[in-house]
Amino acid sequence: MLRINDVFKLEKDRYRILAMAGQQHAIWINIDSDKAWPELVRTDEIERQIFDEELYRTADPYQELASLSLEHGSKAQVIRDQRYELIAPLVATDEVYYRDGRGQLVQSRSNETGKPRKTLYKNLRQYWQRGAMPNALLPDYRKSGGKGQKKTSKKKLGRPRKTSPGTGITVDVSIEKMFRLVIDRHYVNDNGNSLAYAHRRFIDMFEAANPTVRSEDYPTLTQLRYFYHREYEKADRIRLRSNRISYQKDVRPLIGTSTAGVLGPGSRYEIDATIADIYLLSADRQRIIGRPTLYVVVDVFSRMVTGFYVGLENPSYATAMSALVTSMSDKTELCANYGLEISPEQWPSVGVPDAILADRGELLGHQIESLEKAFAVRIENTPPYRGDAKGIVERYFRTLQAEFKPFAPGVVTATKVRKQGGKDYRLDATLSLQEFTQIMLASILHRNQYAVLSKYDRDSDMPNDLALTPLNIWNWGIQHRTGRLKNVSEQALKIAMLPRQKVHLSDFGVSCFGVYYTSKELLGSGWLHRNGDRRATGLQAAYDPAVADHIYLFPKKDSSEYWVCSLTDRSRQFRGKSMWELWASQEEQRKATSSAKVAETISKRDLENLVSNTIKNAERSRPAINKQQSKAETVRGIRDNRRQERDTERAAQTKARKPDASKPKSDVTYLHGKPDDGTFPDFLDELFGDDE
Repeated sequence: MLRINDVFKLEKDRYRILAMAGQQHAIWINIDSDKAWPELVRTDEIERQIFDEELYRTADPYQELASLSLEHGSKAQVIRDQRYELIAPLVATDEVYYRDGRGQLVQSRSNETGKPRKTLYKNLRQYWQRGAMPNALLPDYRKSGGKGQKKTSKKKLGRPRKTSPGTGITVDVSIEKMFRLVIDRHYVNDNGNSLAYAHRRFIDMFEAANPTVRSEDYPTLTQLRYFYHREYEKADRIRLRSNRISYQKDVRPLIGTSTAGVLGPGSRYEIDATIADIYLLSADRQRIIGRPTLYVVVDVFSRMVTGFYVGLENPSYATAMSALVTSMSDKTELCANYGLEISPEQWPSVGVPDAILADRGELLGHQIESLEKAFAVRIENTPPYRGDAKGIVERYFRTLQAEFKPFAPGVVTATKVRKQGGKDYRLDATLSLQEFTQIMLASILHRNQYAVLSKYDRDSDMPNDLALTPLNIWNWGIQHRTGRLKNVSEQALKIAMLPRQKVHLSDFGVSCFGVYYTSKELLGSGWLHRNGDRRATGLQAAYDPAVADHIYLFPKKDSSEYWVCSLTDRSRQFRGKSMWELWASQEEQRKATSSAKVAETISKRDLENLVSNTIKNAERSRPAINKQQSKAETVRGIRDNRRQERDTERAAQTKARKPDASKPKSDVTYLHGKPDDGTFPDFLDELFGDDE
């Protein structure tokens, strides 16, 4: 909010707000220029520069004039009153702020008073630049001795040296210029350099510019420090010496509150994730499974935890969506699954909020567009490395974990586990994921219903007898404030918040992650028929990472209509599995296929070498063609040649299979006569007919 007489600093110049020109414009003036005049500037541009840290509020250099009391009848009072009387009719109208009307007004006043226009302009500028009050027109007696010039002395000012050699040197304009250069370049930044380091860089510069000055007379670190504290405002010194992100997060004054920007329950939810400070065991308590991921969703207005997620998946879009679905749905069944019986009134946060504030990345991108378009939820993202922008949910991580840390074994401590003699807290892991989730759920129920928010910034219309617990604030806000929660179908909400994947149609169904799905709607659409027609493209499907059996296909763009598609028989191996298991199986299959491809390549190379060498040997052994013989004579004897080669082959096979004659033969008695010898009629020549 802009106020009249506020002073802002833009780069090296300072500006004073003189007046507001409607809702969208303000009038300001440069107070550091002797040629400045009021300027019209848009208020949204001022706000943008403030948010971009280009424009800063700064101290009013003339604020002491407001409290200055003058002796009645003094020369300064007389001059002030004369100057003010001269311009009083001018400053009483807003037209004087604008160039077009100011010239005519000043000329008219000059004709009335007989004073030159130059004098009127000078008094007007001084009046505006110094606070738009009569005392702004006081004469500058403090500048006596040289207009606009700093008082100088040929003799070094300050206490003379007692122990250090030399007499020192007077800091003149050129030295101050060097001071400012080294301070700006080496000190007022986030590099962490000391003022002593900046002074050493000054000595390098001063020595090069003044080779005749003795080293014992060089300007000292004390003189540099005096200049720094004199010329740089304290607020500027703190800001310039801090990293921009660190300044905004840890150093800047806390002048606002999260609650002031929300209208009631559901106006804004904050969501964030952390890795819990505890190690867990598997369900059979035989293996340490590491630290779980903890997501928390908090309503800014009431500080009520509206949803959560505890699991072993890394922070991601899918896990964030799981927490958000919980925050917008009825929690009675969820609590019952963990042995906690509650009524809907004990955890009433059901519905879609107006806005969700999250870290950049998890809720940034096209996948969240379905939630924005379907339910008109505004997604807000914090700046990079600005976890403090979600201060409420960040604080809840500490609060919730404080409930189990004093009691639970396996809690992460500051002890270095690899340090000799140090205790490894991982070996103390006792709780399972189910038990830890139960503890977290019970802690949330306790905080929501009974935790007293002693530091809650109560609004003026809140009754004094209202106990400031999250549940009480929530119920009061629902009754007396604008309700921002939207009631929607839980199934539609779940589908809208599931992650999405681009899919394509094939002869086997709709392909998603390399597996195939179909449905009666898809079969009836004609998209899978193999008639040569072009199939639909650019389709998307929503999927539940915990279930691979089904996906939700969206046949129309920009529509919430969906078809539930099931796995086909071609992909039956993944029935009853999760998407995570599907991806793991596919990864194992790819690794196995890759290893088999390597072996196949090696074998294929050996085969090709064998074929090539065999052909080469055959070519070397082949006799020369009888040029005296015609082609017909060469191929005429193929049948006889085939018969001869076959007989040779049969003889070799008969010899190989002939029983050993050294062993006595057994007598065979045939029950039904001697059978045939098992030979087959020879039809090879008729089949092939090579010489026909």
